[in-house]
Amino acid sequence: MNMLPAFDWALDLLIVQGVMGAFDTLYHHELTQDLPHSPRARLELAIHAVRSVLYGLVFASIANVAFHGAWVAVLAAVVLVEVVLTLWDFVVEDQSRKLPATERVLHTLLAVNGGALFGMIAMQLAVWAHAPTALHAIDLGWRGWLLGLFAVGVTVSGVRDGIAACRIAPRAPAANPFAGQRPGNVLVTGGTGFIGETLVNRLLEAGHTVTLLAHDPLRAAYLFHGRVRSVTSVDQLQPHERFDTVVNLAGAPVLGARWSKRRRAVLLASRVGVTQALMRWVETAEVKPRTWIQASAIGYYGVRPGGERLDEGSSTGTGFMSELCRQWEQSVQPLERHRVRAVVLRLGIVFGPGGALRPMLMPHYFGLGGRFGDGAQVMSWIHRDDVLRIVARAMSNAGMRGVYNAVAPAPLTQRAFVRIVTKVLRRPAFLHVPAAPLRAAMGEMAELLLDGQRVVPARLHQDGFMFRFPTAEHALRDLTNRPHADFAPAACRFPRGRV
Repeated sequence: MNMLPAFDWALDLLIVQGVMGAFDTLYHHELTQDLPHSPRARLELAIHAVRSVLYGLVFASIANVAFHGAWVAVLAAVVLVEVVLTLWDFVVEDQSRKLPATERVLHTLLAVNGGALFGMIAMQLAVWAHAPTALHAIDLGWRGWLLGLFAVGVTVSGVRDGIAACRIAPRAPAANPFAGQRPGNVLVTGGTGFIGETLVNRLLEAGHTVTLLAHDPLRAAYLFHGRVRSVTSVDQLQPHERFDTVVNLAGAPVLGARWSKRRRAVLLASRVGVTQALMRWVETAEVKPRTWIQASAIGYYGVRPGGERLDEGSSTGTGFMSELCRQWEQSVQPLERHRVRAVVLRLGIVFGPGGALRPMLMPHYFGLGGRFGDGAQVMSWIHRDDVLRIVARAMSNAGMRGVYNAVAPAPLTQRAFVRIVTKVLRRPAFLHVPAAPLRAAMGEMAELLLDGQRVVPARLHQDGFMFRFPTAEHALRDLTNRPHADFAPAACRFPRGRV
C-alpha cells in the first residue's frame, strides 16, 4: 500500500491537533468560559456538537482505514464539512462572546496546523484516488491507538455539547426592571463585570444613556456594540457632565489570590480608591447626581455564629472583609452634604451565569461535589435578576435611601446548599474538604468558604419588595436550565440561528 512521507507527517500533526483541541475544550470551553451552561452559547454548542462528532469520525477513520477510489470523495466531503463548520464557529464565537487572548492564539495555531495536516492528507488521498474503490484496514502502531483514543474523547465531548445545547431551551428573557423608567444619563463603574454587564444591557434596552468607567474600553465597546461611552479614568469626567444616577460596582474579585499585603492594597484601591476619586468629581460637578447606588457586601458583618440574625442595623464585624466593606461604605459619606440620595447595597453571594456560582457548581457536574468543613456555615445569597430589580427600584423610588441587605429571604447552610445542588443536577456529592488544609492554604481568605453570616433583607421586606427567586432551589433550577426534576431529551431542538 503506497504511503507517502507526507502522510506520516500528517499523522504527527493530527496528534498535535488533538492535544491542542483537548486543551481548548477543557480549559477555555469548560473551565474559564463554562459554555455548556451559558445561554448565549447555545448555537456555538450545537456547532461544536456536530463538528466534534465529525472530528471523531476523521480521527477513527484515518487511524484504521485507507480510503481508495471513490471512498476518497467521502472522506474529503467530511473534511470539507468540518472546515465549513469551523469557519462558522469562528463567526458565531465573535458574535456571542469576547474570546480571551489565549483562546484566540490557540485557535490561530489550530487553523494553521489544520491547514498543514489536511494539505498533507490531500496529497495521500490524491494517490489513493487512482486505486480501485475499496476500504483497507491499516495498522499505524501506537499512533493508531492514540488517534483512536482521541476519536472517543472528541465524540464524547460532542455528545456532551449536544446535550448541553438541548438543555439550554429557548425562553423569554426576564422582564426588564428598568422598562418604563424615564430615560436618563447613568454612570456605571464595574460595568463589564458579572453584575455590571447585564445591568448596562438592561439600561440600554430601557432607553437610558450609559457612560462606563472601564479599564478596557475595547472590551466595553465589544460587549455593548459601541452603544456606551467609555472613560478609562475618573479624571476624564468633566465638571459640566450631568448624570441622573451613578451605579458604583467597581471592585477587584475578593476570591482569588491569597490576601497578601499587596493583594489587600489592590482590593482596597479598586473599591475605596475608585469611590474616593468619584467623590472628588462630585465636588467639582456643576450638577450633582440625583441618585447614587453603591455596592457593598455582607462581609461588612464579619464572621458571625450561624444562629445570629443580621439585619441592616447590626454592628460591623472584625477582619479584613469587614474593614474593606466599612471603608467602602464610608467613602460615600461626602454625598450627604451634597444632598445626593445614596443607596448602599450589601450584596450576598450573587447567583447567576458565571460569577461565584460557576466554581461552586463545577465539581458537582463531574460528581465531585461536597461540603467544605462541617457544612454548617450559613450562605446568604441572591439571584442576579433580583439584584437588578433592586437597583431599578432604587433608581425610581425616591423613598429608598441608606443601607439595604441585598440577599434572598432564605439563607441556608452550605450542607443544605449541597443537598439542593445534588437534587437539581442529579449528581452525587460525597466529598468532604476538611477546614484545616483550606485555612492553611488560603489564610484569612478561607473564611469566604468556611464561615458565613445569616443575613436577612429586613428593609426590603419593610418596603414591600417581592423576590422573584426567594429560595435557592428556585434560583438554581433557573440558572442550570432545569425547571423540572426530569429532563426530556425528546423536547430538544437545535437552534437555527443566534439565540
